[in-house]
Formats: sequence, C-alpha cells, structure tokens
Amino acid sequence: MTIQKITPFLWYSTEAEEAAAFYTSIFPDSRIVRVTPVPSAGSTKVVEFVLFGQPFIAMSSPGNEPFNHAVSLLVNCADQAEVDRYWDALLEGGGSPDACGWLKDRFGVSWQIAPADVIAMMADPDPEKARRTAEAMMKMVKFDVAALKAAYAGTAG
Repeated sequence: MTIQKITPFLWYSTEAEEAAAFYTSIFPDSRIVRVTPVPSAGSTKVVEFVLFGQPFIAMSSPGNEPFNHAVSLLVNCADQAEVDRYWDALLEGGGSPDACGWLKDRFGVSWQIAPADVIAMMADPDPEKARRTAEAMMKMVKFDVAALKAAYAGTAG
C-alpha cells in the first residue's frame, strides 16, 4: 500500500477487521491489504485496506469514542442505481438511515450516499436552482436522483 500524506484512520472497539471485510465486499477496486496484530496491546489489531483505490487504516482496540456525524465518508454516485446499491449494502446487517442521503452502517460509521452532481447543483450561481435543489434534498432520506434533477430544472410537480 502506497504511503499517503493523509489517510483516513477509523478506530473500532473490536470490529475493525470485520468492518474492512464488509466495506471491501461492497465497493469495487477494494481489498484488505494487511492485518497486523499488536501483541503488546492485547487484542489490538491494525487493518490496512483500500476502498475505490483510497487507502484506509482501521484499528480494533477497546476504549474508543463512538463514531458520529462529525466525520462521514461521502460516496459520489453516477446514477440512481448506484445510490440504491450502496445505500442498501451499507444498511445491511443493522445500519440506520438518516436524512439527506446520510446513513450509519452497523459499525456506527456515517456515510453520505449522494449523486455526484448534487453539490454542484446546490452551488449553482442561479439562486433559484440552488434553493429548489436544497429544499428537495431536505425532504429526502435516501436521495432520489430524478426528483433532485427535476427540482434543479424547475420541473418538479
């Protein structure tokens, strides 16, 4: 695994290896690179893995703070089928949906499953397009790509 200047690091109480296996089963160009036990630290393990070509490191070690929405992983999706696929997969096994395309997986990690162009639509220089998009988004749990595009275009019913 290439050393990056910045690599997301996720700390789990016990399930870093299980979480990495779960995530790598969902996303293409993903794999577990190495699992390293830390014998001097009891049951602690360091798990290096890659999602969509992006390196991550996770650690299983008791005593961590729970995950929250302050940090999330954003998945930019090409279309509704991709939104649906990742949304459903990440909720599998006990995740919980939240508003505006957010969800928590069964490990407590927050994800945003969003159309790749939603930020650009909300940043449009035309304030009406941006407002309509944001208003439509605020009413959604899982993103409806067609409804967002209709709101943006001003053709929503």
